[in-house]
Amino acid sequence: MTAWNLLALPPLPEEAMRGLLGSLGDRVSLRLPARRDREGLLAALPEAEIVLGDWTGTLVMDAEAVAAAPRLAFVQQPSVGVDGHDLDALAAAGVPLANTPGVSAVAVAEWCLAATLALLRKLAAGDAAVRAGEWPQQSLRPRDLHGSRIGVVGYGPIGAACVRMFRALGCEVSYWTRTPREDPGRTDLDTLLAGSDVVVVAVALADETRGIVDPRRMKPGSLLVNAARGPVVDGEGLLTALREGRLEGAALDVFDAEPLPSGDPIRAFPQVLLSPHVAGVTSGVTVRLIGAVLANLTAVVEGRPVDGVVNGVSPQVGRKFTDTRAI
Repeated sequence: MTAWNLLALPPLPEEAMRGLLGSLGDRVSLRLPARRDREGLLAALPEAEIVLGDWTGTLVMDAEAVAAAPRLAFVQQPSVGVDGHDLDALAAAGVPLANTPGVSAVAVAEWCLAATLALLRKLAAGDAAVRAGEWPQQSLRPRDLHGSRIGVVGYGPIGAACVRMFRALGCEVSYWTRTPREDPGRTDLDTLLAGSDVVVVAVALADETRGIVDPRRMKPGSLLVNAARGPVVDGEGLLTALREGRLEGAALDVFDAEPLPSGDPIRAFPQVLLSPHVAGVTSGVTVRLIGAVLANLTAVVEGRPVDGVVNGVSPQVGRKFTDTRAI
């Protein structure tokens, strides 16, 4: 059988990509865009049958890109988020888009827990003060995690892991999800925001979740932890709540624009812990992610269904054109 044409979009050198995909052998013919920009992507797409997505979101399969790839049969995104890809356009073209569900859930939940503890115990402020020659033993006023009311926005794999971890440490945990559930832990969003000491955001970004967390609606003195996507939180509402003192602090691993622009006003608030979108970046996650990606790519070339399809297309991947040179 003729090798599948695989276009790899991650920001890695060709030698590194060949090393990662080595187990596929001669069943795939690997290509990378000549340039990592829009023109380079579109120029590389006409022969692509499989696209391995770009986890940075720089190169995406939007409607124009899908139209430029008539042979495209499968897109594998090497992350949980599929931001930027046009799921409807891919579905209309009969192209399944798969992500890597669950590979980073525990790691992201651990970051949310660590960030919450850092905010409650004033770790960054204490470190800065001691380094400056101060000894603010009586003025920091750290707070307990045990017994706190934790509200988790989203109940996918990450949200569910957050619920388990915080409950295990003696917290009173409720959650909100778009899917109704007969569960006493599920509550409506307004009640969760108004009654939680800490709001942990772990819901996927979609049209209906954009801006749904408005910190101005949160409990005075509460904390916000966002490990989902920047636009899930109302940006102006966050700045207003911080300026007015409604929020005692926040921990943000995600932002509307990434990397965070140098002039972003959020940088001015010392009570905000800033993180460069690394909640799900650990050695263990990397191993699991590579394994999930290789498993799906192997399934494609062996004619088996893939896992993790998110756009409603059949997981059985088939070639759109037969290369008559192989006959």
